Amino acid sequence: MDALEGSTYKIKTPLDDHAMYVTINDITLNAGTEHEQRRPFEIFINSKNMDHFQWIVALTRLMSAVFRKGGDVTFLAEELQAVFDPKGGYWKPGGKFMPSIIADIGAVIEHHLRKIGLMEKEEFSEQHQLLLEQKRAQAEAAQVGRASQGRTPSGSGVDNGYPVSAKLCNKCNTKAVVIMDNCATCLSCGYSKCG
Repeated sequence: MDALEGSTYKIKTPLDDHAMYVTINDITLNAGTEHEQRRPFEIFINSKNMDHFQWIVALTRLMSAVFRKGGDVTFLAEELQAVFDPKGGYWKPGGKFMPSIIADIGAVIEHHLRKIGLMEKEEFSEQHQLLLEQKRAQAEAAQVGRASQGRTPSGSGVDNGYPVSAKLCNKCNTKAVVIMDNCATCLSCGYSKCG
């Protein structure tokens, strides 16, 4: 009996009372050789909320067809994450902004593709990580300094590991951008823009 390996991911949004469960099943190509590789084969999305049933079925059938066709499927994650809901998105725990439910599904697919080795994991160099830690410490010290001088509301400080005054990063969608040395710097991914 053939069996596919896979993973199921839970998406819980503040927009809905019911969670969505995304299951991605993989096939293994060239099993037992040095060229062995896991590739996504099919995707299923399930939820108790029937409001989304039609587009979920259409989306999963289309994505499963692309997975089975082969080639580079990483574009799916990028394309889905670029979908914005005209009513606005939502914040996930940790300060990450999701522009839509579709973008959240795209983030799950990206996570899965990284997990099975089809996309490289984003890893910072030791120097980059050290710089981020320094910038974060500076931002936290400045926040504490302003609080002790009475310039920030009582009880404020750091929210989800980033200063409360942080803005949304256009690169990683995390509320972690602070102004340092006259530059907007993201304390999550390190993106910086001066001007």
